[in-house]
Amino acid sequence: MRKGSRSRRDFQWLLLGQTTSQFGAQVSGIAIPLLAVSTLRASPLQAGLVTAAGTVAFAVIGLPAGAWIDRVRRRPVLVASDLSRAALLTSIPVMAWLGMLTITQLVVVSLLIGVARVFFDVGYQSYLPDVVGKQRLIAGNSAMETVRASGQVAGPGLGGWLVGRLGSANVLLIQAITLAVSAGCLLAIKVREPRPTSQQEHTRLRGQIKEGLEFLSRSPVLRALTVTSAVGNFSFAVASAVNYIFLVRTLRLSPAAVGVLLAVGSVTAMLGAALTPRWANRFGSARIVWLSLLVTGPIALLGPLARPGWSVGLVVLGTAVGELGQIVYAISSVSLRQQLCPTELLGRVNASARTLIMALFPVGALFGGVLGEWFGIRPTLWIALTLAALSPLPAYRALRQFRTAEEVTITPS
Repeated sequence: MRKGSRSRRDFQWLLLGQTTSQFGAQVSGIAIPLLAVSTLRASPLQAGLVTAAGTVAFAVIGLPAGAWIDRVRRRPVLVASDLSRAALLTSIPVMAWLGMLTITQLVVVSLLIGVARVFFDVGYQSYLPDVVGKQRLIAGNSAMETVRASGQVAGPGLGGWLVGRLGSANVLLIQAITLAVSAGCLLAIKVREPRPTSQQEHTRLRGQIKEGLEFLSRSPVLRALTVTSAVGNFSFAVASAVNYIFLVRTLRLSPAAVGVLLAVGSVTAMLGAALTPRWANRFGSARIVWLSLLVTGPIALLGPLARPGWSVGLVVLGTAVGELGQIVYAISSVSLRQQLCPTELLGRVNASARTLIMALFPVGALFGGVLGEWFGIRPTLWIALTLAALSPLPAYRALRQFRTAEEVTITPS
């Protein structure tokens, strides 16, 4: 088989695996929050704790995970992450069947799934350039997000319907199965990863972590992207602690209606992912990074104005436009980071950025839970979405003089 044909086949396997697992995640993604809020009657603080547990691992092991991933081939790490998450998710319906499911188990399972996700996310972002090549990163990331988002369109609506029919705990089995399918697709990829250099293998882990952090900190552009992403992620975490309570208890939406609302956001995410290469060509692959958030962020502020009845449409509009901006930003900013970083540092730089970004998520989720308890659900959403609207300012300051990614260089500050 010719190299080009083999590369396309490998990328198709990667697409299939991620589409399958993302569809499963979207079908069951509303299951754990609804399980906590509706079945186990979680308070805002408890809901925030469940959300925080899923991301705290980035703050604890993100940096050493990135350094370790640069020492090994990435595909086996991705497969192990998929299979371990499948096993952990299966434990929730099992305990529900036995009548022994508690908030504590949801927190523990979310914590362990978060550990596996750290290795997958860092390894995946470092593995993609080996499959598609650095010259096709925006196209590769766009295609990946478009196909994944297409599964997200039907996933939340179907997930909400299934939660109503089967119960939240049972729906998690769907995600467990799709993660196993994803692992099988990864095993079918034929591309040979470059073997890590002997120097990497013998360098102390602390020294490798330091190299990744220093590379990230020396670049004003990469620093700014990290700050923008961290503020956006923090604001999303604050909102996530109270969002399902807002939808279910304040707006009185059914699980199926919650799923439909999330599906509408996925439609615009799919549209944004498909159009990102075209918009990058028209507006500039560097300029689109901050422009996508600057235009869409203020519109998302409409959501907290919603009341039961027709004004629920404000939540739909705010969610849809917000998802559009976020997906365009995610594709363009990650592609820029992948393009700027040398391969031998990519795992560590990705891990450094992801750790700094995700470290604020559990803090934000707990903060959102506390705000929800003290000030109420609606004011908490206002605070979160205002932060999100301000998040593109650091990226704007760093990239405003550049139009395309090719103009951007790693320059010491």
